[in-house]
Formats: sequence, structure tokens, C-alpha cells
Amino acid sequence: MIKVNNRDSEWEEGLTITRLLEQKKYTFPKIIVSINEEIIPADQYDTTIINDGDDVKVIHLLAGG
Repeated sequence: MIKVNNRDSEWEEGLTITRLLEQKKYTFPKIIVSINEEIIPADQYDTTIINDGDDVKVIHLLAGG
């Protein structure tokens, strides 16, 4: 089990950030992801593995004015 934005979520072996974003249908153009309070660069989403028990935050940025 992992936490995604403070909600329990199923975990699977080999889960990457990219796969999690696909599963949760996060399609926003500007997304920031942190795992256990460490921000992960977007170019590492395909290779960063989410471990059982991790706390993941997915934040989408909005433009305003």
C-alpha cells in the first residue's frame, strides 16, 4: 500500500511514476511529483520505482493571472 495525495492506493511490484500517473489518469501538462518529500525530476519518471509504503504527492500546476 502507498499513499497518493494522502489517500491509500494499491501498490504493485515495479511501479514507476509514469505507470502511476497513467493508472490515476493524471494528464495535466505540468505535474510535479514527490516521493517521501523528495521532488523527482520529470525526466526520471520512467525509471523511478515507487516502493511499498512510500508517500507520493502529485501536484499539477495552474497558470493564473
